[in-house]
This record gives sequence, C-alpha cells and structure tokens, in this order.
Amino acid sequence: MTDIAVLTSLIEPEAKALGFALVRIKMIGGKSDPTLQIMAERPDTRQLDIADCEALSRRISDVLDAADPIEEAYRLEVSSPGIDRPLTRESDFADWAGFDARVRLVEEINGRKQLDGRIVGIEGDTITVALSKSGDAFAFPFSAIASAKLLLTDALIKATAPLSTEGADSIVKEG
Repeated sequence: MTDIAVLTSLIEPEAKALGFALVRIKMIGGKSDPTLQIMAERPDTRQLDIADCEALSRRISDVLDAADPIEEAYRLEVSSPGIDRPLTRESDFADWAGFDARVRLVEEINGRKQLDGRIVGIEGDTITVALSKSGDAFAFPFSAIASAKLLLTDALIKATAPLSTEGADSIVKEG
C-alpha cells in the first residue's frame, strides 16, 4: 500500500517551489490500473492552467523517479481541483463558506452519515453546514469527514469563472 504521507513529503516542497498549494494526493484505480492523482492550485487564483500542470508534473516525475516510493507501475495525473472540488483542508471550509457541499462522515453523527448543505464556516476544528432540506445547522469535527466536495451550482460556476477566457472566442468563432 502506498504511503500518502511519504508522497506528500516528496511532492509538497516541489509544488511550493512553483508557487502552488496542494489540494489532494490520492491513489485511485485498482491494482491493474493505479493512478497517482495530484490536485494543486495557485493560492491567488485557485486554478492551474495546462502549463502549470505540465511544470508540476515534470518536477514531480523527477522526484518520484529518484525516490521510487510506489512499488508498482502507476500513472501520474496532475490537475486543478476543478469547480466541484474536493474539500480536503480545514481552510477550504472557511474559503468556501456560503457554497453548497456534500459531506460524507466516517461514522454516523446524530443519525447522519451524509449531508448536503450550505457551508456556514469553521470555528476551531468544528465545521457547520446548514442542511439543504431543513436549513438546520449541523456541526461536526473536521476529523469526522470521510470525504467532502463542493456541489455544482450556478453560484459556484459564477464564483469560479476562469480569470481569463482569452482564446475562447476564437475557438467558438472557428467552430
């Protein structure tokens, strides 16, 4: 089994050297098709472009080749977290307050293991979400999260519109 902490210790300094923040490192796929998925972002834009992904991929590849921390053959995937991004850090719940999310808990809390709702925020390590159906506040510790991600809504699309659409018009006009 691949040790994500070891991978993080190898990858994070390389991402930081390029001015990027890691969002998530995860092994996905099965034994027949393992993929090391690395999500990163520019802290100022919360996005990566293709050139950023390429630069990070090349830098990480060299480090991983030298350290060889993964026993089996694998595919490397470097990407921006996308619009309906995973929420993996405590700071994500402050940064994305006011937006809708789906949270899966490790264990049931107050009869719930999954919840959809608007992120109210985080205080200390306690996250509060206003549940979609009732509007009731639901608080839980960050450590109780199995997975969390933003839900695709019009408000999220508007808030995460690309900083530059240069070239987009020419593509549309040519098509």
